[in-house]
Amino acid sequence: MLGEIVWFIRSVATITRSNLKALYTRVPPGTPLTTADLNELGISADLAVYYVRSGWLERLARGVYCRPGEDLGLEPSLVMLQRKFPGMHVGGKSALEWYGIRHYVMRQPTLQLYGWASGRLPGWFFERFPAEYHRKRLFNETPEAMLHVGPFEHQAGAPDVAAPERALLELLSEVGVRQPLQEVREIVQGTYSLRANVLRELLCKTKSIKTVRLALQLGREFSLPWAAQLDPVELPTGSDRPWVSGTGDDLLVLKP
Repeated sequence: MLGEIVWFIRSVATITRSNLKALYTRVPPGTPLTTADLNELGISADLAVYYVRSGWLERLARGVYCRPGEDLGLEPSLVMLQRKFPGMHVGGKSALEWYGIRHYVMRQPTLQLYGWASGRLPGWFFERFPAEYHRKRLFNETPEAMLHVGPFEHQAGAPDVAAPERALLELLSEVGVRQPLQEVREIVQGTYSLRANVLRELLCKTKSIKTVRLALQLGREFSLPWAAQLDPVELPTGSDRPWVSGTGDDLLVLKP
């Protein structure tokens, strides 16, 4: 009987060491892990509780863990969140900043995240990474096939980010809501390298007349190369009446 107990204890210890080795060798530093992720490493829910009590795992929230003593990485944290939020991606001003298109660099810019469904960022995330999440359905698309959204710079395992052309339109759609027009004007001046064919595709599927008109107006105002290749007749610019909106101290008037 004693021999069986000793054998059982040694077996458990061997399994624990094996699973811990997988946890520390197969998982990149700073990566948050869900219960499902731990299961793939052979770590059951009960074993995860044991690891937390033993100091080998840190519990961030219900069903979310990380290795203790590590700073969470932004990119792996975003990848994990994107499994929960359909269509979630870095977009708008943040995506443009990731591509080097910016007016000025803030000390700690607020990360702009967009997704298909409503939701709230978990506390463990926004406590570490200042961010805002917005439900936005700017284009005729589905969450399973977002237009021009994909892993940043096509890197395997990178978080989804809007292409610069989509990010520009997401930014323009925020004018009069969360985004000052003057800052947008200054950012748009740096978008001379955007692809006209991608913008044309996105503009044709844009639901916001304001966004379409603002893109055309600012593009022409700053003589941007992509604007010269866009034909307003092919785009959903709405009726012949001007689109007027108050944006703080500015009055925005967009002609067809």
